[in-house]
Amino acid sequence: MQLLRALKHLCTPGFVALKPFPAPVLDKIEQAIRESEKTHAGELRLAFEGGMEPIDVLRGMSARERALQLFSHLCVWDTEGNSGVLVYLQLVDTRIEIVADRGINRRVEQSEWDAICRRMETAFRAGDFEAGVLTAIDDITRLLSMHFPPCAGNPDELPDRPLVII
Repeated sequence: MQLLRALKHLCTPGFVALKPFPAPVLDKIEQAIRESEKTHAGELRLAFEGGMEPIDVLRGMSARERALQLFSHLCVWDTEGNSGVLVYLQLVDTRIEIVADRGINRRVEQSEWDAICRRMETAFRAGDFEAGVLTAIDDITRLLSMHFPPCAGNPDELPDRPLVII
């Protein structure tokens, strides 16, 4: 099973996996994140990845483990209020993971993040990539606005532009 998955990651060029997210769609997502962060004290970061390294796949790395790795590498944990949220989209496997910092995890259950991920995956299977991501951003915004109202100054600590990993 891991071998077939690794071959899929090896044989799927990143630009093919990322085809549903051309620059104009990334622009819309960036704007949605910018608007979202005006309504809460959280920091939202999106990372889109085509294929993972086949060696990592062969070693059994899951999308969740990769999301945790990126959460650290991208310093999403390094916000003043421990309020970072990473939405990781692994497009070859069509897996989505949301990792939230400890400040947010105290109030938002993982099951709520998982439900958002599964709705995005359903939209993706229907070919509705842009709407799937934008709806997820709206869902995340509602959760963060409810639990983390904006603070004075409300600094923008993480890039709003989605990271594209090819």
